[in-house]
Amino acid sequence: MATHTSEHHKYYVPEPSPWPFMLTVALFLMLGAAGFWLNGSTTVAPYIAAVGLAMVLVMVFIWFRDVVHENRTGAYGVQEDRTYRYAMMWFIFSEVMFFAAFFGALFYTRMIALPWLNGEGEKFFTNVYLWPQFEGAWPTNGPGNIGGDFETVNAWHLPLINTLLLLTSSVTITWAHWGLKEDNRWKLCLGLAATAALGAFFLYWQAVEYIEAYEHLGLTLGSGIYGSTFFLLTGFHGMHVTLGTLMLIIILLRCLKGHFSSHDHFGFEAVAWYWHFVDVVWLGLFIFVYIL
Repeated sequence: MATHTSEHHKYYVPEPSPWPFMLTVALFLMLGAAGFWLNGSTTVAPYIAAVGLAMVLVMVFIWFRDVVHENRTGAYGVQEDRTYRYAMMWFIFSEVMFFAAFFGALFYTRMIALPWLNGEGEKFFTNVYLWPQFEGAWPTNGPGNIGGDFETVNAWHLPLINTLLLLTSSVTITWAHWGLKEDNRWKLCLGLAATAALGAFFLYWQAVEYIEAYEHLGLTLGSGIYGSTFFLLTGFHGMHVTLGTLMLIIILLRCLKGHFSSHDHFGFEAVAWYWHFVDVVWLGLFIFVYIL
């Protein structure tokens, strides 16, 4: 009996798995081929990138299946649950630092580099010797009118709609969490489905916004420092919304199968944490990229 108790409290270590290696190969194929594709190689690179993407999806599905099976068979205890929570906290912190770097670049450009280029300060005469016609107003495509003239996206149109969508999604996922704590499966699944749908609508309107920016506003990645920071910040956020929406769909499917309970549902909580993080980042984007 003592031996059984000792073994029960051991930290669970899974059997060696080929999936991390296979996923690494798939990511290498997908990203490497995508890089060649973006640089003009359109013969084989698109097909290799598609194969790599398919492999990534298959590997992630199989890996998720194994982890779910471990959880459902009771392999995880209190210590494993604590480890997963710490890991998710550190992951979100790393994502905060990721976006902080881009917000920092935006701040540096607007508050430091732009005034220098405009001639502010006793030691900076770039406006006199290099770009005498340059006016340090934001938004800018830099000295030399890089990428041509452009217009900014109207903050009170599609960006406002997307802000309302994400704010509403924070409410629906919280509502779903309450349903899970109450063991109300209908409330849980409806809240998750609504959150995933709102995420999908957000991505649709962002795609419409990008098309409008490229085709009608002249705003592209090549539109100087404003264009590059705009698309890097909003594009990476859109990628995070995409991943978050996929995770919500996976959690919804698990809930429909009867997974999770009011006392054991960290998989749901991890996705909810991530989604709230995505919402907060968007509020920063809406204020500092679209409005100011």
